[in-house]
Amino acid sequence: MRMLHTMLRVGEMQRSIDFYTKAMGMQLLRTTDRPDQKYALAFVGYADESQQAVIELTYNYGVSSYDLGTGYGHIAIGVDDIHGVCERVRAAGAVVTREPGPVKGGTTVIAFVEDPDGYKIELIKRA
Repeated sequence: MRMLHTMLRVGEMQRSIDFYTKAMGMQLLRTTDRPDQKYALAFVGYADESQQAVIELTYNYGVSSYDLGTGYGHIAIGVDDIHGVCERVRAAGAVVTREPGPVKGGTTVIAFVEDPDGYKIELIKRA
């Protein structure tokens, strides 16, 4: 068994695709539009779905925002240049909510950013 994808509901598909491809450096892998069912999908990731888990962005026609609730935590992504990713996120107009620095009580360097819909993403600097 292996994890295939994480699904996030988004309020504006192109805005989310732009964030994940431009600011986070992912590739747009495939899209599906289902007008009869009133939803559209976009799959983004760092490699093909056959190689690793990806993110499924789901836009439900006519829904521009969601209540994220208190159960969602974050997606974690390993990065080589944590400062560069934070700069790309800022340049894309998104928010860095925790600047790069060591995790409390440890030495691993992390940062947190938010996508355009408010989902938190933890960046972990690879050693």
